[in-house]
Formats: sequence, structure tokens, C-alpha cells
Amino acid sequence: MSTRRSAKIRGGAAAVTAAVLALTVAGCGGGGDDKPKAAQDPSAAPQGDAPKSQAPTGGSKPTPTVVLATANGEAGMTLTINKAARDAGGFLTVEGQLKNTGTAPYVNTAPWRGNELNSSGVSVAGVTLVDKAGKKRYYVLRDTDGRCLCTTGLAIIEPGQSVPFFAQFPAPPAATMEVEMSLPTFATATVKLSG
Repeated sequence: MSTRRSAKIRGGAAAVTAAVLALTVAGCGGGGDDKPKAAQDPSAAPQGDAPKSQAPTGGSKPTPTVVLATANGEAGMTLTINKAARDAGGFLTVEGQLKNTGTAPYVNTAPWRGNELNSSGVSVAGVTLVDKAGKKRYYVLRDTDGRCLCTTGLAIIEPGQSVPFFAQFPAPPAATMEVEMSLPTFATATVKLSG
């Protein structure tokens, strides 16, 4: 390759590198003056508009405020249900929180998996729903590998600690407005359905 052609290629590469750097610097520029005032300062939102909530920082989710049901378990454990909604695919998704309100670490999580084989590990696969009016019991759904569609990986729950609760079931008929939910070691709770 001739020196002249080599210099031409190096010059072209330098021009491309300079263009990429210029675009990167322009994209990272701090000139936010062209934003509307409400976007610059959330407190500057017009009267009557609720400020938009910011995404939580630190990786923790905000505590849900709607409580559909609460069930007490042994040793200060509580289960709070915040959502029981039918999904478009014919499923019922139940979500909430398990909380240790006791003074000692809770280690008896194995019964929560019910008759589940170890494909899901320690989980809440033992939770069931009963539609009394329809005289039907619903079990947690499984994926193609036999793992439950529910909270897994539960071992020790420290005092004061909350862990998310999730379980997915086949959806009861639309006429069913409430079900009784049972999780081993907890009292039965009546849960109102939505959707």
C-alpha cells in the first residue's frame, strides 16, 4: 500500500472518530433550557396538575396501598394481598407482600411449597384458591419445565423484612367475584377479584 493511500485512510478514520466524538458530546450536553419549565422543575407544574411520580431509587418498590386481604401466619408472619386481577390471557395474577412482624428470623418456609417437587425450590407453590360458588379449587400454574409461576427462592425472612408475593392461576369464570386463598401455615383469606 502506498504512503499516500495509507495517509488518506488514516485521515478518513480520524474524521469519522471526530464526528462520533462530536455527536457524543452534543448528546451529553447539559443545555436543558429548551425544556418546558414543568420538565425542568417538577414543583413548577401548573396548579391542578399532580406532579408525576419519579421512579424509585435504590432498587426498592413503593409499598402498595390497596389491601384486598390479610392473613396471619405462624411466628408473626403476615401475608397481605394487594392485587388479584384477571389478565387478558385467561390467567389470574395475585400479588402482595409476605412480612415477618416477629422478633426472630422466620425459617419455616418449606411448607409453603405444598406438594411441590424440588423443581421450583422453596416457593409459595402450595397456595390455592377456592371458588366456593363454582365448587372449584385452583392451583398455581407451572411453566413447561414444571416450575411454578410464583415467588421462589424463599429461605429465611428476617424480622421486619418484607418479600414480594406473586402467584398466577387459571382465571375463574367472570361471574366469580371472590375466592378463598390458602397458603400453608397461614389462615384462609377471602380475596375480591378484579378484571
